[in-house]
Amino acid sequence: MATVNLLGAMRMGASVLGASASIMSVLGILVATSMTVVATASAEDSATALAEQSRSIFGVLPADMATSDRPTTEARVKLGRQLFFDPRLSKNHDISCNSCHQLDNFGVDGQATSPGHRGQRGDRSSPSVYNAALHTAQFWDGRAADVEEQAKGPVLNPIEMAMPSQKAVLTVIQSIPGYRPLFANAFPGESQPITYDNMGIAIGAFERKLVTPGRFDRFMSGDLDALTTQQQEGLRTFIEVGCITCHYGPTVGGLTYQKLGLIKAYESEDPGRFKVTGNESDRSVWKVPSLRNIAKTGPYLHNGSVEQLDDMVAIMGRHQLGMELSPTQVKSIVTFLNALTGEADVAITQEPALLPSGPDTPAPDPS
Repeated sequence: MATVNLLGAMRMGASVLGASASIMSVLGILVATSMTVVATASAEDSATALAEQSRSIFGVLPADMATSDRPTTEARVKLGRQLFFDPRLSKNHDISCNSCHQLDNFGVDGQATSPGHRGQRGDRSSPSVYNAALHTAQFWDGRAADVEEQAKGPVLNPIEMAMPSQKAVLTVIQSIPGYRPLFANAFPGESQPITYDNMGIAIGAFERKLVTPGRFDRFMSGDLDALTTQQQEGLRTFIEVGCITCHYGPTVGGLTYQKLGLIKAYESEDPGRFKVTGNESDRSVWKVPSLRNIAKTGPYLHNGSVEQLDDMVAIMGRHQLGMELSPTQVKSIVTFLNALTGEADVAITQEPALLPSGPDTPAPDPS
């Protein structure tokens, strides 16, 4: 009888212990789940706050960079695209705007400096044309007010496209029959629509369509999964160490000028904006580059002297911020910068067929 009672007690105890273990197991699962939910909610709150902070710093990248003074009418964009890709705007008919600002390569040619007429090279790299119409000015030294003015410069530069005069350029354009209706449609009401200024305006209208939104924009718009955890952490580092002092706004830069070597001197023979203004205070001052698509547009600096993006980040930390960024910080920032790679509208950037030359179109001149 005692044996039976003992066995029953053991069975009852085992049953109670089993129930207790089950309860504890369930409680453990609930606690773990609760902690996961809290952690997830905390991460989402953190990402939401980061997205809101970023929106206040960088703003919204517009779908179109037109202004009231510089509209992007369909006719002007169509003409501008044709001109952008036309090598006959160069002396030897072998260099177009796209030669140095390749639209299928994020608007650059990937070289430190670009080859021009007869293989000549200047002393500055060719910056990307993507998103450039939002910049405060054009060229590294800001010598052109807008993309319309910028478009006219390289055509007459003896090192670049090397056309001898505006008249020579217009002679080529007027000799190509297909350009006549395109200019007439782009500039209706003008008795002489084929002018050098209108050429620049048309190319500028096309370039004002070259916007490259990407995952960073989706993140700032509320898609918190658009950036990985690592990219978000890189964005935080980018903000915290002070990169946003210069790199802010929709283009993440390009909106102001800054001295290269602000905190620690940076050796360079090129005087920068001093060439334009003659002001000693502008020596070694440059337009701050946009960081849109920066992971795809090396080599870096005005002379293309820095090949690797991580090296460029470390140099900026040292000379512009006055700090030695740790390898972890550099890697984190570079991870974020890769998230600034965007996508262009291929319907706009696709190269058009070259308009046939006319019987009076001047021949290439290799001299």
